[in-house]
Amino acid sequence: MRRYAFSLAAVVALAFGGCVTTQEEPEATTPEEPAQVAVAPPTVKPQPPTVRPRPPDRPDTRASEVDVLLADFERMRRMSAPELARELDAARLAFTQTRSDASRVRLAMIATVQGAGDETRALEMLDPLVKNPSASLHALAFLLSAYIHEQRRLSVLAQGLQQNVQGLQQSNQTLQQNVHALQQKLDALRTLERALTERGEPGPRRR
Repeated sequence: MRRYAFSLAAVVALAFGGCVTTQEEPEATTPEEPAQVAVAPPTVKPQPPTVRPRPPDRPDTRASEVDVLLADFERMRRMSAPELARELDAARLAFTQTRSDASRVRLAMIATVQGAGDETRALEMLDPLVKNPSASLHALAFLLSAYIHEQRRLSVLAQGLQQNVQGLQQSNQTLQQNVHALQQKLDALRTLERALTERGEPGPRRR
């Protein structure tokens, strides 16, 4: 009877112990995910701007023509009459052959330097270029045309001043002649008065 009671107690103890063990068993936990660390984007170094090679400057043909023509004009102003005549013949031949704007301006320059009425011919040569703003030598032709007009204006002004001077000279000459004539009359009156005084006669009344 005691053995049966002891066995029963042992079975109860085992059953109780199994329950306790089952209750105290910790719950299974899922492993924690590792914390995400913020990664900074890689630093991008600024690239230097791309420098494209500059194409070589093209020479300005129009500017070079103007420089050559201005140098010719300065050279023409120092030429003697025979040299200028030869230059005129060469310029006429070049203009007849090419009919270019440069040859037209050069011929007008020679006529301007010669003067003596050739300014009208020079203006006629420059007129097509002056009236065409799109012409390559329009600015030079306009400048030369303005120079010719100014020279003619100054020439007319100088002629007018010269005529005024000549008129003043003639007036001065006439005045001197009148003064000389009056002086002669005065001297004659003085001579007559002296002669009458010597004779004891009253002299003529002076006006």
